[in-house]
Amino acid sequence: MAASMLGWAWGPLRPGGPGVWARGRRPLGPAGSGRSVAAASGAGGAGTDRYCLELLRKRDYEGYLCSLLLPTESRSSAFALRAFNVELAQIKDSVSEKTIGLIRMQFWKKTVDDIYSDNPPRQPVAVELWKAVKRHNLTKRWLMKIIDEREKNLDDKAYRNIQELENYAENTQSSLLYLTLEVLGVKDLHADHAASHIGKAHGIVTCLRATPYHTSRRRVFLPMDICMLHGVSQEDFLRKNQDKNVRDVIYDIASQAHLHLKHARSLHKSVPVKAFPAFLQTMVGPTADLELAPSSVSICASRNRRDHMAIPEKLLMSCVLIPAGTHLFLLFYKWGICELLCSKKRFCCLKTI
Repeated sequence: MAASMLGWAWGPLRPGGPGVWARGRRPLGPAGSGRSVAAASGAGGAGTDRYCLELLRKRDYEGYLCSLLLPTESRSSAFALRAFNVELAQIKDSVSEKTIGLIRMQFWKKTVDDIYSDNPPRQPVAVELWKAVKRHNLTKRWLMKIIDEREKNLDDKAYRNIQELENYAENTQSSLLYLTLEVLGVKDLHADHAASHIGKAHGIVTCLRATPYHTSRRRVFLPMDICMLHGVSQEDFLRKNQDKNVRDVIYDIASQAHLHLKHARSLHKSVPVKAFPAFLQTMVGPTADLELAPSSVSICASRNRRDHMAIPEKLLMSCVLIPAGTHLFLLFYKWGICELLCSKKRFCCLKTI
């Protein structure tokens, strides 16, 4: 019902210009909505992998690059997982009413249930996610946790305390890392422990980094307990106040993320080398801002094209710093990442995926 109301009966993707893929619509009804697995993976699934790649390249560029560095047998599944995360993350800002957002979340809950019943809907991300589940036997619980937490987050309310923000990060970012480890074939307690801390650090700094965007829409989601501790109101952020009290709020929140990152780094000797590619985003994502100290995090900094062009270089350097770095460097060369370092016009890393 929810899928029918929102018109999610997808046909094959078709090229809509250089690097652009358009969604083909089919009339709703038995032929468009009640498809079998064979149909979903057949004509309706043509170009679904490319759709996920393009979605990530445009909406999650850092995750897109890091996913390119995964082994060949894991790469397409990582694209599917991150595309799934992007689809859910976009819901909150793409709806005008909470009710519509709830309907879309319900669609994805039913989609996950259908995926595990071998009957995915004809939606590009759903088809690719179904392939990933079949290929790697992914844990359904982590997928549902991401949906449930995103659904709770539809309320435009600030986090009451830092623990609420950490719980949100654990159920979204850490769950995504748990699934990525499964895609890599890693089942290790220490890797899961590191993923939990990295996910929390990533979620906290993402909240900080998104503050300028949120304030442009007159919203502030930073933990209220820390704001109250320093006598800072939401209006201070809306007015882009740069007083010491505001900087202290940012520092305290970033310090909590920094602490999680330190815990994760303390586990590096215990984490299997095979798991390291899942954590590459710490070198270029929001947590990269914590590399020096919590004070290096700024809510005023904005990312531009030059920042994006520096990401591949940071990833290349990270391959020298982590175990099996030489192996990863060879993968850089083999997969054509060096093309990105030399490109001036495009961010296209692979000629074929």
